[in-house]
Amino acid sequence: MTVIDIAPLAGATAPVPTLVRLSGNIGLFTTAQLRQRLINTLAHSSDLLVLDLSRVTFCGPGGLGVLVGVQGRARAQGITLALTGLPPFMARLLRTAGLDHRFPIMA
Repeated sequence: MTVIDIAPLAGATAPVPTLVRLSGNIGLFTTAQLRQRLINTLAHSSDLLVLDLSRVTFCGPGGLGVLVGVQGRARAQGITLALTGLPPFMARLLRTAGLDHRFPIMA
């Protein structure tokens, strides 16, 4: 798993989403690092944190746990966690786990 970019859009005067682009595998050996990086990102996030998953190639159960856990922390801080760029396997995984309606999905 690689965090490619964490950035609010520069130069905007109104609150803009914070975008985090992820790539690679979200598996057993990467979930702890991802969780910590996303929690750290919440401290500097706008009221909308968007995770771009278009370059994610694998997500295990721990990865889903990270998404759910970070979403809970985000809500407690008044931040909405949304997903974008879902690869087909990720959409199926969320649907199979019953989480497809839990996260706002952006086009």
